[in-house]
Amino acid sequence: MSVLTTNYLTPTGREEAWRFTPLKRLRGLHDGAAVQSDRESLTTKGALPSGATFTRENLEPLSASDDVIIERVRGAVSSVAHLSISANTELTEPIFLGRSAGGLDTAEFSRVRISLGTHAVATVIVENTTDTVLAEDLEIYLAPGSNLKFVTLQEFESKSVYTARHHAIVDKDATFKSITVTVGGDVVRILPTVAFKAPGASADLLGVYFATAGQFFEHRNHVDHAVPHAKSNVNYKGALAGKDAHTVWIGDVLIRAAAEGTDTYELNRNLLLSDGARADSVPNLEIET
Repeated sequence: MSVLTTNYLTPTGREEAWRFTPLKRLRGLHDGAAVQSDRESLTTKGALPSGATFTRENLEPLSASDDVIIERVRGAVSSVAHLSISANTELTEPIFLGRSAGGLDTAEFSRVRISLGTHAVATVIVENTTDTVLAEDLEIYLAPGSNLKFVTLQEFESKSVYTARHHAIVDKDATFKSITVTVGGDVVRILPTVAFKAPGASADLLGVYFATAGQFFEHRNHVDHAVPHAKSNVNYKGALAGKDAHTVWIGDVLIRAAAEGTDTYELNRNLLLSDGARADSVPNLEIET
């Protein structure tokens, strides 16, 4: 175990990216105070089908990130849990990934890669459970013509802290569908992001969350339309009940000058079921010329 290095810019809460997040409840993930464990909790559930492998490899990140916690993860961890679906594999049953026992006294830093070969088709379901303090860099690559349905279930115990970036790179004519369900944990902060690599790519980012008394859930979507004729749809819906239940949804869509023929849509709806609950919703559309 080791104390995480502190040679990163520590958020203060005044930054736009951190203005809603309760930094004091992150258990040191943001400022280097957390003690890093050697846990590698992500596991497969059941036998993998033919055409799928789950290994641990030393892999370079697929993309840059300006998130300080992700930078800490990358600086601390070289081993990547890699789920690979080979080209032309069409899986009819979902692959389930789960968590082994966690802990609250130390923090796990996790790097994950999910990659689909050309024309592969798969459904991957990640069940996030247990008591844990977990920061995760999860990257997804969809090769041309592939199709992935990616489901994450945040069902952590009540004291857990989970911060993550779920970033998908979608290549030519590939289809990505993400479904994010968040119902458990003390603080959950997820960055579901997409970058399109070639024309014909499409992405659906769907989410549902239910926060009860004292819980804080934040989902920061970002879709980068950098190529022509790509399509994105972002639709998140939430409900809140109980004193100090707080949710945050940020919907950032960037349409770059080269992205002719872009088709994009985003929606967030929240249902407040009691007094004392708060839902922040901030859509942002930026169009370069």
